[in-house]
Amino acid sequence: MNYTLMADGTIILESPQPKTHNIIVDLEGAERIQAFLKALEESVLVTRYFHYVFANFLIEDSDLHFLRHMLINVTLFKIFEPQATSFQKRKKLYEDTFRAGRPTTMEQIPPVAAFAHDALLVTHAAAKLAADEYGVGLFKNLWSPSDSGEKKNAFQMFNRGYPGVYCNPRVDRNNHGRPFETLEYGEVLAKSISAVVLDTINDTLTGRIEFDPVTGLRRNFSATVVELHQSATHANSVVESFKWQHSQWPQLGFAPERIDALAAVQKARFVRPERYVYKVVTVLVKPFVMLKRETDNKTLVGNARYEGYCIDLLNKLAENISGFQYEIFVSHGNKYGRKQEDGSWDGMVGYLLNETADMAVAPLTINQERERVVDFSKPFMNTGISIMIQKPEKQEFSIFSFMQPLGRTIWILTMCSYVGVSLTIFIVSTFSPYEQKQTLINPTSQEYAVTNDFTMYNSLWFTLAAFMQQGTDILPRAPSGRMASACWWFFTLIIVSSYTANLAAFLTLEKMTPPIESVEDLARQTNILYGTIKDGSTRNFFEDSAVPLYKQMYEFMMKTSERQAQMNEPSLFVDTYDHGIERVRKGKGRYAFLLEETTNNYENSRKPCNTMKVGFNLNTIGYGIATKLGNPLSTLNLAVLYLQEKGELKKLEDKWWYDRGQCDVAGNVESVDSSSLNLSKVAGIFYILSAGMVLSMLTALVEFLFRKRMEQRDNEKVASFDETDSTEEKQIGRE
Repeated sequence: MNYTLMADGTIILESPQPKTHNIIVDLEGAERIQAFLKALEESVLVTRYFHYVFANFLIEDSDLHFLRHMLINVTLFKIFEPQATSFQKRKKLYEDTFRAGRPTTMEQIPPVAAFAHDALLVTHAAAKLAADEYGVGLFKNLWSPSDSGEKKNAFQMFNRGYPGVYCNPRVDRNNHGRPFETLEYGEVLAKSISAVVLDTINDTLTGRIEFDPVTGLRRNFSATVVELHQSATHANSVVESFKWQHSQWPQLGFAPERIDALAAVQKARFVRPERYVYKVVTVLVKPFVMLKRETDNKTLVGNARYEGYCIDLLNKLAENISGFQYEIFVSHGNKYGRKQEDGSWDGMVGYLLNETADMAVAPLTINQERERVVDFSKPFMNTGISIMIQKPEKQEFSIFSFMQPLGRTIWILTMCSYVGVSLTIFIVSTFSPYEQKQTLINPTSQEYAVTNDFTMYNSLWFTLAAFMQQGTDILPRAPSGRMASACWWFFTLIIVSSYTANLAAFLTLEKMTPPIESVEDLARQTNILYGTIKDGSTRNFFEDSAVPLYKQMYEFMMKTSERQAQMNEPSLFVDTYDHGIERVRKGKGRYAFLLEETTNNYENSRKPCNTMKVGFNLNTIGYGIATKLGNPLSTLNLAVLYLQEKGELKKLEDKWWYDRGQCDVAGNVESVDSSSLNLSKVAGIFYILSAGMVLSMLTALVEFLFRKRMEQRDNEKVASFDETDSTEEKQIGRE
């Protein structure tokens, strides 16, 4: 490779022509041929630089149609023609014989069947020649019994007295030790076969049949040579055929002038004039290619109508490649390129194959299927398939938000633990003798009683104080009570510490919890529908993937789309990126869009800022500049690598993705710092405090009224007792 890098960065490069690889395919059996063709379709050896020569006659017409759309050079041979008189005669005989309800398949007769047909004709002709020369009784021993006196069986063949004709005598299990013997009349038959000469007049399907008496090979036959090669004016392979005669051209080859002519066509395909303007096809995808807004009522024409990452990339290439001029146009329907059922392509790839465009500069994914029909430069950007969903609304705080650091189950279990521990302390304190104490109940009479401080009321109070990390006037003295208290203190230490840590993080972060966090979550549920762009590499990725999860997702998308089509609802596959993104934004969280990460990140930074990326990328892919097959890409590759090493591609990415962002925070951020607490986050504790104070005052009022009532009742009892005593005293005085 010869190139010159000028001081101003201009690249002048002259690339050598790619080398063509000639591959000879010689396989026996139609099944092996079919397996090879299938493997060839999925391999990378399917380009203009490979020439396959099939060295047998087993390629059928259906295979020929299949090979035409593989865009490779092929040479193959056909030994018989369906238009031949002998073929038509056999076809009519077949139709007349099996007319009763059987389909006529002679049009698709495989080459193996044609050879088998002619082999029977040769065998019959050879047997007839041998019988004419040696008499009718020549083959009588083939149907006679052996020397052992076996009963004669008219349907049993014999060879030298042994039943059956075996190539390997060990196969004969009934005659152990059978010697190896050639066919008794093998030499006679071989001599007769070498003397057989048949032609189409004898109803052969493969033409003239004649054998060399020395080698035993077939000679003096003809075949049709079919060539498939790439043309400078056709997108698909051009089919050429000519007759090949064994007698006139024993060794197959191509004349030098024919090879030179084909090489000249290939070379002339990519020779451009000095002032050639390259036709560049693209698609409108933000921020790669966008229509520029008109200012000051100026009408924009030509390349000035577009702006974006790819437009700047083309400008950089024009600055670094000498004489590079281009003209941009948009692909019809904004399609990237998808292979159709008939083997043709639409979108940007179709423009390249039809030679309407010289190159495609867009976020065009480099994949195996496209690589077979077009050439790609080095990737100018790497990305991957990602998931876009609608950004969930920020969490609203209630008056009891302070309870959210712990789950409902934890709160319930904590309350149950509080009651259980209080009851345990009460029980062990009641039955433990070490918790009892002597208490003076009457100082005058010095009367003592056995008491216990841990009543049920005091047990509840002690346990609550320990949970709140407060002290009380009573503490357990018994070992059993202290053991229960120590376990409770350890429990409260962990619970309170965990609650404090979670509360600090919870009240200072506004969390946005997405409904799904990975592609596995998306595949497991059915409430959120998901889809891809209708024609593109993302859909092909799911359709052709061998990963069970991705295959399951594609089947779900297909079945759901069919079901929605029956209900006149939109399909999960959208026409353009804009349609898919708009569906996510208006889908109320019920639709997820699978697209490249680059577009995902860009849209997440644009207003209304209600989309986000979730999970990791599903794969790693690259965007490249596509050109027609065989187009020298060395200049283009060198320019892309030069821009990459200089950091120009990174500058372009920052310019169009991040410097022009319209959102304060990237759409894939899951939480946002809050500068300070506000009342909505902690209002509940103020409500509880106020309610506690009010309840305390109400309790005090109830206690006061209850106490007054009890005192009034006691006074009434005392007054009634005094009155009774006074009455009794008066009665005694009277007496």
